Amino acid sequence: MTDPIRLDKRLTQLLGCSRGDAQRYIEGGWVTVDGNVVEQPQALVTNELVALREHAEAGRTASVSMLLHKPAGTRADQLCALVTPDSRSDLDATGVNLLQRHFHGLQLGMALSAEDSGMVVVSQDGRMLSFLKDRSPTLEQEYVVEVSGELAPYGLARLAHGLSYRGWPLPPCKVSWQSETRLRFAIKPVQPGQLRDMCAQVGLQVVSIRRLRIGRVAMGKLAPGQWRYLAPDERF
Repeated sequence: MTDPIRLDKRLTQLLGCSRGDAQRYIEGGWVTVDGNVVEQPQALVTNELVALREHAEAGRTASVSMLLHKPAGTRADQLCALVTPDSRSDLDATGVNLLQRHFHGLQLGMALSAEDSGMVVVSQDGRMLSFLKDRSPTLEQEYVVEVSGELAPYGLARLAHGLSYRGWPLPPCKVSWQSETRLRFAIKPVQPGQLRDMCAQVGLQVVSIRRLRIGRVAMGKLAPGQWRYLAPDERF
């Protein structure tokens, strides 16, 4: 048995690369030890088989963002904890390699009220979070709102334009029936409690609210509590 040696040093010996490149390969999830991905350059190895995966790149590991289907009844401070390796959706077709470092330093963007469900953004990327905060008033959001009660005369037209919230007139939005009990809103901006108040003004009681889309990015068929990566080519 050989003496233990740091994984990045062993990789430098095997590949003839620089120590910095070896560390970036490891942190990028490109190095296996006896077939298992190891992401810590300081991990100690002895006689294990160390290998570099195909198509490996020694670039710096980029910050990632995820789309999470927030379950109804979940508070904002509970959401980042739902994003774990086990809760990644099988529908994730982004091709992004899952790394343990992707679950460090996550913050919530585009929050929803606790009682609502649907798409939220969870990210390590400060630039992404700042963009969503600054641009949220101008990003169109799509919601499905399940309602009960009887719609007042001209209620659909009033929902689209003519209501106010907290004393301020609301800008026009797009509203249509998705089914007998579900309204589809394409709307910007949206304040907490606004959709419930709008529906109440035209005689409807809200049963549930689910956000499907933010800007040009849609949640798709993610199940509640599951997430997928935001693909590198997706733009809000």
